[in-house]
Amino acid sequence: MKKVALVTGASSGIGQACALGLLQEGWHVVLVGRRTQALQETIAKAGDNAVNGVAVSADVSSEEQVKALFDQVRAQFGRLDLLFNNAGISLPTTLPGDIGGDDWRRMVDVNLNGAFYCLSHAFKLMQEQSPQGGRIINNGSISAHVPRYGSIAYTATKHAISGLTRAASLDGRAFSIAVGQIDIGNVASDMTEKMVKGVPQADGTIKAEPRMDMSAVVETFLTMSRLPLSANILFTTVMATNMPFVGRG
Repeated sequence: MKKVALVTGASSGIGQACALGLLQEGWHVVLVGRRTQALQETIAKAGDNAVNGVAVSADVSSEEQVKALFDQVRAQFGRLDLLFNNAGISLPTTLPGDIGGDDWRRMVDVNLNGAFYCLSHAFKLMQEQSPQGGRIINNGSISAHVPRYGSIAYTATKHAISGLTRAASLDGRAFSIAVGQIDIGNVASDMTEKMVKGVPQADGTIKAEPRMDMSAVVETFLTMSRLPLSANILFTTVMATNMPFVGRG
């Protein structure tokens, strides 16, 4: 029986690449995002394995839409073996005094509340299904460890993701639910194109930063997904070797 995975933010970037990796390994994959056409275009890239992909439009910041999403998974597949809690947004470099409440709430709604809604519904399904259990992988960030200049809202949400990971990992023990986190730094994607030209540093300068190929992220993610539920990578960091992180600033 094929295993079932759900990937949020699957229409581009890390989510797209990891969803395609799962499809290539024979998983049934539910790809979730706000743009149905982009999700369908992603599935088409899987070639012969596209038949195992399902596109579902949903906004993870909406509790009602997330509930409907997981109701559909339960009805269509009867179980869920893997959630990749990947959907997230960022803001331009902004100092704390210049962030309005609307931007702060939007960041929290997507990056934190959305991640919790998905984790909560996945946890419940994995707890109730037979055989019991599954794996949840949260996409954290280098910013879950140290902030970038001008990134207080993003950094706060990613620190909170680490709290979700630790608490859910503890709570999942009794139900064979393994919860881990992948923290990624400077992967080549549309979101990090600006790093090639230069981004603000803690000393006030603008510097270009090295990036790594997306394949490094996918391989790390798939390594986590392949583990038996008796083993868990609680936290792992994959990053461009020469990016500013250790001793950032």
